[in-house]
Amino acid sequence: MVEHRGRETFRGYPAIRHPEDPFEQTSGDGRGRRLLFQDVPEGKSGKNRLHIDFHSEGGGLDQPVARLEQLGATRVREVGKGPAGNWWIMQDPEGNEFCAT
Repeated sequence: MVEHRGRETFRGYPAIRHPEDPFEQTSGDGRGRRLLFQDVPEGKSGKNRLHIDFHSEGGGLDQPVARLEQLGATRVREVGKGPAGNWWIMQDPEGNEFCAT
């Protein structure tokens, strides 16, 4: 843990949130759109190092994943099946991976 602007935060997980979206007053955690920057142990393996995850609203992933496929994404594999739910690792048209959760 590290301190940032008077609050404890996880080292290696800085995030920014949209200023117009709701947030938790005590922690500052965003309840809407945000970008989370996460340290990873792997070395760089290709040109792009930006990994954006797509989080759907309640109601499952069928419709959001179908919409992503209409936009040119492809499913790579399903992960996380079980009581915690599931998500898809997908690729954009240029082969960059992202998660749909």
